[in-house]
Amino acid sequence: MKNNLLLLFLVIFTTSVTAQKINWMTMNEALAAQETTPKKIIVDVYTHWCGPCKLMDKKTFTDKDVIDYINENYYAVKFNAEGTEEVTYQDFTYTNPNYQEGRKGRNSQHLFAHALKVTGYPSLVFFENDGTLIQAIPGYKTPEQLEIYIKMIANDDYKKLTTAESWQEYQKNFEGTF
Repeated sequence: MKNNLLLLFLVIFTTSVTAQKINWMTMNEALAAQETTPKKIIVDVYTHWCGPCKLMDKKTFTDKDVIDYINENYYAVKFNAEGTEEVTYQDFTYTNPNYQEGRKGRNSQHLFAHALKVTGYPSLVFFENDGTLIQAIPGYKTPEQLEIYIKMIANDDYKKLTTAESWQEYQKNFEGTF
């Protein structure tokens, strides 16, 4: 009986830990949520064929510290840069008019990704509490590499980093906990 209770506890604990994930939403949902509860937005701009994008999903966005921090401080958006989702941002509706259904490999870039000046995947794009674009950061990031960016932007530290030297100093003094 004692072993059965222990086994049951372990199964429940393991399930609750592994079930934890980032609360992904669409860009339109995040912008609507900002209207009632202002919060910064982080957008994972990916494509279905991108190997590093899949690796970030598997290694970075499953990290407990990353999940907890993003869910607490951001509205998290998954955005397929070659998809067909309509995004209404700053009174303009972005689409992907050149998308080719059934095409293998790369497809046409969505106009929203183009407007954000995303040229490589994955890219993380950050927005202010009011939806104003902050910055796009290209490339795969491990949880440890991502930590400095998500904390710097969540805490508004990026506003003080106006030179390459101040960014280097910030990096040097940053103490990660992930």
